[in-house]
This record gives sequence, structure tokens and C-alpha cells, in this order.
Amino acid sequence: MTAAPRECDLVVVGSGAAGLTAAVTAAYLGLDVVVLEKEPQIGGTSAWSGGWLWIPRNPLAMAAGIREDIEAPRAYLKAELGKTYDETLVSMFLEQGPRMVAFLLRETSVAFVDGNKVPDFHDTSPSAGTGGRSLCAAPFDGRVLGDRINIVKPPLDEISPLGMGIASGTDLSHFINASRSIASFLHVVRRLAKHGLNVVRHGRGLHLVNGNALIARLLKSADDLGVTILPSTPAGELIIENGRVVGVRADATKAACEIRARRGVVLAAGGFPHDIARKSALFPHAPTGREHWSAAPDSNTGDGLRLGETAGGFVNDTLSAAGAWAPVSLVPRTDGGTGRFPHLLERAKPGLIMVRRDGRRFGNEANSYYDLMTALFSATPAGELPESWMICDHAFQRRYGLGRARPRPFPIRTWLRNGYLRRGRTIAELAAACGIDAGGLGDTIARYNRDAVQGRDPEFGRGESAYNRIQGEPLQTPNPCVAPIRKGPFYAVKVVPGSLGTFAGLQTDAQARVLDRNLEAIDGLYAAGNDMSSMMGGHYPAGGITLGPAMTFGYVAAHHACGVPLDNNRT
Repeated sequence: MTAAPRECDLVVVGSGAAGLTAAVTAAYLGLDVVVLEKEPQIGGTSAWSGGWLWIPRNPLAMAAGIREDIEAPRAYLKAELGKTYDETLVSMFLEQGPRMVAFLLRETSVAFVDGNKVPDFHDTSPSAGTGGRSLCAAPFDGRVLGDRINIVKPPLDEISPLGMGIASGTDLSHFINASRSIASFLHVVRRLAKHGLNVVRHGRGLHLVNGNALIARLLKSADDLGVTILPSTPAGELIIENGRVVGVRADATKAACEIRARRGVVLAAGGFPHDIARKSALFPHAPTGREHWSAAPDSNTGDGLRLGETAGGFVNDTLSAAGAWAPVSLVPRTDGGTGRFPHLLERAKPGLIMVRRDGRRFGNEANSYYDLMTALFSATPAGELPESWMICDHAFQRRYGLGRARPRPFPIRTWLRNGYLRRGRTIAELAAACGIDAGGLGDTIARYNRDAVQGRDPEFGRGESAYNRIQGEPLQTPNPCVAPIRKGPFYAVKVVPGSLGTFAGLQTDAQARVLDRNLEAIDGLYAAGNDMSSMMGGHYPAGGITLGPAMTFGYVAAHHACGVPLDNNRT
């Protein structure tokens, strides 16, 4: 069955932060906008993210008195991106990122909390930021959306206890210290009670944080501006007439439909983290495409990239890395499936190391997820799988948790039974349970412990960078990232190569227009988010370098489609 064609001004393919920012901006500028989402719920990878944006010189930092010349973040990016530095893209991002944030704060329901104490990843690079370049979505009361809350993808189960999102910062600190502080214990009790009540009454938590709050706030803004959002409506093909993209043929639940778009189409479908063929082609460590495990939703299968290629676009395969690498563990689910747990938090806490099967460490575990995986790739001999093990003692696991095996008071029996969590009374016994070389592991822990007693890690420098320290344990002195691994039982979780998303995408210009092989703009076609080739060139200089540019270039694409100059006072 084919539905009657409909017309609008702009079609957006994908409902993550990039797509919704483009839709909200275009609707505010007066366009009739339709958003297509292949899943029943909106948000994509953004809904599962930490909700952080890297936007130097953003309004919240400026309001706090943190002021820097635009040349400072530019110099940092020049140093970090090297040969992949693109002056036009970087300038557009640095100029329009703060305007995008200001627009959302002023004209929509989107709100942020500052990250003014969050440093960039690499403080030895020129002009690295010590704070003021990051911000995060503010918590949101889901009751504001009414029944519309049901189309927002819930937080990722693997990292959300009982389906409850936990915000970084003070909220997370209370959960970590619940067994050590009465105030933290009471905070956790209140949060759990409120969450449980919401689940009983509404079927899900309504105190939304992180990326879940960002998507909910963008949804509220889109609804207020009259944006049409069509869940369960995948984009089948682009409509191209006389070399111009003029719409999309979509496949709704009950009928195919043709949506004509007078101003064009924005591709923002989340990249290709689960496209087996493209992973095989672009991920050196995944020769068949199946040796890589992304924490992104399964539905992110490269639809936007394929659509762009049919119109003459091409995927930039010259980046330093095609994916946003992250350590991931595979979580057995009761339904027989496999979850993917992204290890973003516990690695920097004192009393944990990571080793390969030879029992040797390979890098600074407290570094960024991307840097750690890059170190693992470099340390893995040709022909071997780049796998490793996280190792800790009983006190660490009960306080901080180890992957999906959460800390006290959550039980760990299930994870021991299904093999996700390995345990040994001694280091040698743990090594045998994991298939790690016992001699190598014993030597590594003995050597690590000798220096850890003094808060030192001369081998890899844990705790020496500002980013390491802010991720560590403030109560641990003299080094917030270093403590001995002392008393059994000892625990381990296997880590496999994974990612938070992909970097390689459709090549665009600074207006977010998709380019053909001759580097000419394809009329009526834009890309943003992970469908756009990362302006970071496959590098990862700071947290939030995915969502920050994604939302900025969604904002830029909307202005170009509307024919409105970016310095127009309306935004």
C-alpha cells in the first residue's frame, strides 16, 4: 500500500541530537519540518550518551567569567588534529557552536549545566583547556512531556541500574559513596524511591539525565515548534530530480510514503557502527566486520551513508581512525542476547589495572577511552585479537563495581554464574580462570603494587594528567588514580574492542552540504552527526567532541536550508 505524497520544507533522517537540533532550528526559522526515525522510539545513540558537548567559549563558561580568545581552542585543535585539521570546518564550529547553544537556551526548552571544571583530554598539547569548554544537558522532568515520554528511548540498560539514569558529578558521587556517607545514602534512597514510584505509575523513570534529558528537551522543543516526528518510519531512498535531492521515499509501518522536501534533506542517522561490510572495510582490527562491538543502538546500520552515496556523495576513508574507540565488555542477557557495556568511569579509580593475555599492562587505564583502545591496538601483535582484562580486588569491586557487576549493595552472584565476572582467591587462581599468563600477571601486580603504595605509576603515569585526576577518587591521596591491588578475592572482566560511534562519514563542506567526488555540493542534501565525516579527523581531543559538532552542524545545515545567514539575529 502506498500513502498519498505529502510535502514539507525539510526532511530530517534520524532523531538523535544532530537531527533534532537541525529540525528545531529550521522550524524556529519558519520551515515545515518532518523527522523520520526507523525505530519506534527516538534519540538513537544520543539518548544513550552522557549528554556532554564540547563547545569552547560557550555561554555558560562566559557567564562564569571563563573567557578565552577563539585562537586558544583553534591552536589546541591544530595540535591535536595534525594533518586532518580543516580550517573551514574548525572555524565554522568554533564560531557557530556558542551561537547554537545560546539559541537553544534562549528560544527552546533545552537547558545545560556547565562543565567548567572539566579539562581537555591532553593537557600537554598547546592551549589545552583546563575547564570551560564543556557543558552537559540539564536534568529534565519527563512528566512535562505527558504521553510523549513514551517515544523517548530509555537509558542504556547496561549502565542504568533498574533503568535509572545517573548523572555524572554530584549524583554519581553520592552513589559511589552511599556506604560511606549518611548524606549520600539518603540521596540514593530518595533517588531509588522516586524512580521506583515512577516505574510503577508510568512504566519508566521520569527523572531524565545525560543524553536522555537532552533528547527529551529537544523533543519538547520540536513539539512546541510544530515539527512532525514519524517513529517507525525508515527512509528507503532519496528522491532526486535533475541532480537535486527533493525528498525521501519512506517505509512506514503500514504503508510506503513519499515526502517531498522543498528545501532538501538532512541525513543524521547515526553513522555505521553496526554495518558489517563497512566495518570490515574501515576497521583494521575487524577484518570480517564482526570483531568489533559498538555500544551504539543496533539500528545504526549506516542507512544515512548509503542514502548519501546514491546521490553522489562519498564516505571519507582517510581519517586517522574510522571509529570512536572505547573499551566494551559483552554482557550475557537473560533473553539470550548480548549487551555491550562501555567502560567509561571505573577505569580511573584507584586499584584497577588492565592487562593483555600475557599478563602485562599496555597503557594508562585512566586515559580517555579512545586513547586506551588506541594503546591496546598498538600493543596487540598482528594476528591476535585486541582483547584485555580489567583486574581489581574485592574492595574495589564492592565500592566502584566492575562493568555490569555493580557495586554494593547489588549482588554479583548472577555475573559469576554466567561467566561475565571472573573470580579467584589468589592472583594465580584468577589468571587461570581468565586464561591469562599467571607468571606475567603476578609480576605485573607485584611491580604495580610496589609503586602504588606511594601513589606512583612510573610505568604509565596514571594520575599525572588533569583529565586522569578528575576521573579518579578525590578521597585517595596522594594520587586519586593509584592504589594497590591487595586483598582477595580478586576479580576480572574481559574487554573487547568497541566504540561509542563512528567517525568516518559523508564528506561535507562547512555548510554541512554533502559533497561529491569532485568536491561539489550536492543540491538539497546535508549531513550532520555521525553521518557527516568527523571534523576531528578521527581524533578525540576532548569529551563531547561528538555531540558538540553534531548539534552545531545540525544548526548550520538548518540555516543554509532556510537561506538565513548564520549571523542573523533571529538565532
